[in-house]
Amino acid sequence: MDIRILKDKNNALLNRRELDFIVKYEGSTPSRNDVRNKLAAMLNAPLELLVVQRIKTEYGLQEGKGYAKLYENADRMKEVELEYVMKRNAIPGTETEEKEA
Repeated sequence: MDIRILKDKNNALLNRRELDFIVKYEGSTPSRNDVRNKLAAMLNAPLELLVVQRIKTEYGLQEGKGYAKLYENADRMKEVELEYVMKRNAIPGTETEEKEA
């Protein structure tokens, strides 16, 4: 899996960086968690502050366009992000995911 960042914008009002990226892969579409892990490693950022909003793929292509947000702190992320987005980006095996099950 290869990720290329197209646009990196700083949003000072919401204390976050907004990233547009392209992910190229072979085989099946990578999971949101796999993309988050790779992006966090590329940006040298904490995984819990990175939210992958969407990954859109097109039929027949082995690439997807995505949008992610990297927050400066967890408090601001909880204030701004919607609940369903936070659930989608929950780290597997954490307390939040186990409570909901």
